[in-house]
Amino acid sequence: MKAASFIVTIYGDVVEPRGGAIWIGNIIEVCAGVGISETLVRTAVSRLVTAGRLAGEREGRRSFYRLTQAARSEFAAAARVLFGPPEETAWHFVELMGPSAEERMQMLERSGHARLTSRLAVGVRPFPASVMPAVVFRADVAEGAAELGAFAAKCWDLSPHAKAYESFLRRFGRLATFVEAGGRLASADCLTARLLLVHQYRLEALRDPRLPPEVLPSDWPGEEARRLFARLYCRLSPNADLHVARNFITAAGPLPMTSEATALRLTTLGGGNHS
Repeated sequence: MKAASFIVTIYGDVVEPRGGAIWIGNIIEVCAGVGISETLVRTAVSRLVTAGRLAGEREGRRSFYRLTQAARSEFAAAARVLFGPPEETAWHFVELMGPSAEERMQMLERSGHARLTSRLAVGVRPFPASVMPAVVFRADVAEGAAELGAFAAKCWDLSPHAKAYESFLRRFGRLATFVEAGGRLASADCLTARLLLVHQYRLEALRDPRLPPEVLPSDWPGEEARRLFARLYCRLSPNADLHVARNFITAAGPLPMTSEATALRLTTLGGGNHS
């Protein structure tokens, strides 16, 4: 597990919905629980600062780090995918203009778009503003709705995504069985388990083109993975949030146990709205 990627998960799950700057000692402690050394944590934090995603500040002898405004916007967009209601389908084609087309095409592919030519891509989900300049054509299916699934299968290779979701189901299905059968975990272990859950699901959900259900294979595992993620996140959260409140320190005092944003996440995930 890469230190920087897991630290991003910590900020996305714990800090972004509460705000504030957290003590690096908390990051070191949580990362130690998944086998990431202090040296790797400090190196990764330094690189995240250089990349403009974290900003540091000192209070006495302690160092605290907060998300930059640019990073908060990025994290909020990711949170909508992980914790928000179902997204609306919006088919569109993007024709890249100007130089550096290959670099920007790769950005489109990472956001779930399918490459059609060296400059033309198709997608159903929002595209990063950094791909501009481009001409964007909004698309509706005028004819051939019955063949839309065949079109999607031709454009997107869904097998790597299916395998990733199946791996997620195997790994966290066992944990869900344990927790739902009354198995007890210490609050620190609940937080670690929730972070690992979010980390693994985030890696796949943000890569998934998130095609509408009508064009997906009948045995598509993404929906089951979403339900498992939502169910287990809600189960782990009470004790995980208790550990946060008891142990996480900001420059202004303890990090709050809950916030309006954390409550909204649980309400959305627990409301059966897991598409």
